[in-house]
Amino acid sequence: MPGLKKRSLLLGGHATSVALEPEFWAVLEDMSAKRKTSLAKLIAAIDGERGDHLLASSCRLTALAYSLSVPERARGRSPKEQPPSKPDVAQT
Repeated sequence: MPGLKKRSLLLGGHATSVALEPEFWAVLEDMSAKRKTSLAKLIAAIDGERGDHLLASSCRLTALAYSLSVPERARGRSPKEQPPSKPDVAQT
């Protein structure tokens, strides 16, 4: 997995930055596009709901929940673009 990608944004009038893996940014960008909102507004909403959790962790969890709840085609990806699944290994 490539390194972290840092983005700067304003949250509640304060400049901040969030560092996430590119794969998480891609999911958050897809979420914002599907919701017809900006990435900054999506992250502001995540920030408003995160409580005492770190913003980057909350962004990752939000992206993960979205990925698990939305079929591949609805996220704009065909199943062929996904990495191959690992075969089931029988336990002895």
